[in-house]
Amino acid sequence: MTQPDFVLVRPQMGENIGAAARAMWNFGLDRMVIVAPRDGWPNPKAAAMASGAGRLLDDARLVDDTPGAVAEAHFVFATTARSRDLTKPVFTPQEAMAEAAGRIAAGQHVAVLFGPERAGLENDDIARANAIISVPVNPRFTSLNLAQCVLLTAYEWRRTQTDPAPRRLELAGTEPATALEVEKLAEHYEDRLADAGFFFPEAKAAGMKTTLRNMWSRMPLSRADVQILHGILRQMVRWKDRG
Repeated sequence: MTQPDFVLVRPQMGENIGAAARAMWNFGLDRMVIVAPRDGWPNPKAAAMASGAGRLLDDARLVDDTPGAVAEAHFVFATTARSRDLTKPVFTPQEAMAEAAGRIAAGQHVAVLFGPERAGLENDDIARANAIISVPVNPRFTSLNLAQCVLLTAYEWRRTQTDPAPRRLELAGTEPATALEVEKLAEHYEDRLADAGFFFPEAKAAGMKTTLRNMWSRMPLSRADVQILHGILRQMVRWKDRG
């Protein structure tokens, strides 16, 4: 891993996928992930628009959903221009790519989520990210084309490769948890909390679960942290079952 994954979540137009591939390759990025493209895959319009960057589309990883796209990532950024009522650290593209470079230098896997053209990422996608990338655009016109957002972020990544070496991140004696490990932890807690009747009333259950997942994603969890949190919950359940 020498660069971040750029994850296009449910892209709608093949032309935008192709333009995103060109933008990535302009700045030396070639790890594209495509989540559930609206018009299927492969897409001839994407190939035509990609021009000399067609190999990125040939090598792109196609997945069904956002959790599958980021399962191996240790840190995930989500690009959004709108307030989502989800508490997360907010980075500019420059700050985010500097952070990404530091984490990759430390051996971590980093992913960046880009939303579909019509409305951007959904809260369920953003809740699985550790931080937000927000571009400082005109507040009266915040809409960015998918390929434009990819281009801005890719440009800032390229700058990190010519600037002084990024800081390294250290986790004493352990490795950072992957998104899949955090996902399994969230599922464990959701299942046990559901058994305990925590998600009440039912009409609010989905929002409560999104809030909890957002909380998990904000925490810089190590694998050891995840294991102990699993262990705490298992022991509490055993203690309750013993009466």
